[in-house]
Amino acid sequence: MSEESKEMMYLKTYESGKEILIAVCDCDLLGKRFEEGPLHVDVCADFFGNVKSTLEEIERSLSNATIANFVGKNAVDFAIKLGYVDSENVLIIDGVPCAQMVLM
Repeated sequence: MSEESKEMMYLKTYESGKEILIAVCDCDLLGKRFEEGPLHVDVCADFFGNVKSTLEEIERSLSNATIANFVGKNAVDFAIKLGYVDSENVLIIDGVPCAQMVLM
């Protein structure tokens, strides 16, 4: 995997009232579906968007987010590095790390 692919991820932001949800996924996962037992995740452009964003843009978006979804090793590792996700709370679905952050 190239350095550029580690530093670019898809990012989409949703706002509803006071809530700001962001969705972040690794670029190579967009359009794929992962299943394991009763769990599944669809990494679709409708939810994760189709705009590649830099780590700086993602970090800036996270600073305002009240809810965030992360799918993929790079996305989850970045969320852990920034302190938004605890590594013990990462779910692995068909080998793909997934995590959520909710501020209460």
